[in-house]
Amino acid sequence: MNTPKDIAMYAAKVLSDHKGLGIKLLEVTDVTSIADYFLICTGTSNTHVKTLCDSVEEAVTDKMGEELLHREGHRGGTWVLLDFGCLVVHVFTNETREFYDLERLWNDAKEVPLTFEE
Repeated sequence: MNTPKDIAMYAAKVLSDHKGLGIKLLEVTDVTSIADYFLICTGTSNTHVKTLCDSVEEAVTDKMGEELLHREGHRGGTWVLLDFGCLVVHVFTNETREFYDLERLWNDAKEVPLTFEE
């Protein structure tokens, strides 16, 4: 059985493998009941954002057995949200990420260090 942290770390690795930028994992368990983790990432274009989300959705559902509860695309693909229940993945274009600044909004959350083996 995979823990929420296992799922979040795996999703972060998938984003890294697909050249996602500025990947941050926030543990939000003590801050909100929405999820256990928020995973935030930047794509280089709307197409890259879509590719990153498709890759995470496929990997987490197929390899981790975690069902995608909701997928929502905001502002024409500049912000896509994937809700897996225990994990919410936010993938932005750079401008949209800077505008919404989720890291500041959720600054009470604990950032989880990420290290990816090549």
